[in-house]
Amino acid sequence: MSYIAMNRFKIRPGREADFETIWKQRESRLKELKGFREFRLLKGPEGENHRLYSSHVIWDSRADFEAWTKSEQFRAAHRDAGKREGESPILGHPQFEGFETVLHEA
Repeated sequence: MSYIAMNRFKIRPGREADFETIWKQRESRLKELKGFREFRLLKGPEGENHRLYSSHVIWDSRADFEAWTKSEQFRAAHRDAGKREGESPILGHPQFEGFETVLHEA
C-alpha cells in the first residue's frame, strides 16, 4: 500500500496568490526520490481569518517518506522556509498529518 503525507496551511486573507506562487516557483526534487508517486497542492475552504491549503504527497511507503525527510533534497527544499521578506502569507506553522493506506480503489 502507500503512505500519504500532508501539511495543512492557514493562509492570510488576500495572500493566497502569494502562497501559490511560492509553491509554483519552488525547485521540486521529489521525483529524485525512491517511492515518490504524486504531489498536489490543494486549496480548501475559507475560514473566518484564513484560507485552508494542504500539500498532499503520495509515497510508496512510510519508509520512503521518512527517507525523504532525511535527504539532501528535503534540506534543499526547506532551506529558505521562513526567510522571505515581509509578513509571511502563512499563519502559524503547518500542521503535519501522515496516513497509511489500508484500502485503495482505482
